[in-house]
Amino acid sequence: MSEHNSAESRNSKPSNSHLLLAVSVVVALVVVAIFVLSNRDNQQENTKFKQDVVVPEKTPMEVVNTARPEPQPQVEEPVEPAPVVEPEPIPEPESLPQREPEQPVTPPLPSLDNSDVALSEQIANYLNDTAMDLVVTEDMIRRSVVFVDNLAQGKVAKKHFPVSKPKDSFMVIEDDIIVTDPNSFERYTPYVNMLNAMSTAQLVRTYNKFRPLIGEAYEEIGYDGGEFDLTLQEALGELLETPIPETSLPLLQESVTYKYAYAEWEQLSDAQKLFLRMGPENMKKMKKRLQDLKAELAK
Repeated sequence: MSEHNSAESRNSKPSNSHLLLAVSVVVALVVVAIFVLSNRDNQQENTKFKQDVVVPEKTPMEVVNTARPEPQPQVEEPVEPAPVVEPEPIPEPESLPQREPEQPVTPPLPSLDNSDVALSEQIANYLNDTAMDLVVTEDMIRRSVVFVDNLAQGKVAKKHFPVSKPKDSFMVIEDDIIVTDPNSFERYTPYVNMLNAMSTAQLVRTYNKFRPLIGEAYEEIGYDGGEFDLTLQEALGELLETPIPETSLPLLQESVTYKYAYAEWEQLSDAQKLFLRMGPENMKKMKKRLQDLKAELAK
C-alpha cells in the first residue's frame, strides 16, 4: 500500500501552494536585483557630487576631562641625606703693616739767649699791635722769671717788669682827706685788656711751650728749674689774696710818696699794694683771669 502511494505522488501535478511559493521567490529575486542596480547608480551620482562640492573638514575636538582625579596617596620614598660639605676656610687677608700716624714736627726751641724772637712771635699771634707795644721784648724769659719769683715773696722787682710802666703819673685828690684819683686807675686798664685778650688756653700753651727755657732761667738765679711751677702758683695766690676795697682809701703823704692811712691796708705786701693801684674794677677783671689761670695750671 505504501508503494502505491509513492508512485501516485510522483505522477501527480504540483499543488497551488507550491506554485505560490515559487512565484514569491522569483519576485523576491527581482526586487533584490532592482535594489542592487539602483544602489550602483546612486553610488556613481554620489561620487560626482562629492567632486563638485567641497565639504569642510571638521576639526576633531579634544575632549577635556574636567573631572578631578582622585588624589593618589603619595608614598614617600626614603631620601638619602646629602653629604655635608664643610665650606673651605676663607683665607684671612694679609695684614698690612700699620702705619703710625705722623706726629707734628715741633721745631726745636732756640737757646735761652736767643729766645726773644720766638717768644715775641708766639705772643704776637694773640695780641694786637697796641698791646704788643706794652711788652718788653728784651730778655723776656729771664725778666719774667725774676718778676714772678719776687711776686711769690710779696715783692716787686721794679727793674724786671715784663711790661712797660704806665706813662702817666700817679694822681691823688686832696681835700679833707687824700684819696687816689680814679683817673689813676685808668692807667692800668690797657694792661688788663692785654691779659684778657689772651685766652687761658693760649696763656697755658705759651707757658708749656717755653717751660724748658723757663726752668733754665730759674736755675740761673739759684733754684731748681722744676720748682718754678710752684713759684708761679704762689705768685698768683699772692695777688688773689689781695682784698678789693669798696670805697676810696685814704692816703698819707710822706715826702714824695704816699702810704695808706689804715694799717690793715698798709701792712699788705708790696705786690698786693701794687695790685690795689689798679682800682676796684680792674682788680675784679684781673682776679677772674688769674683764678682761671691758676686752676688750669694746677691740672
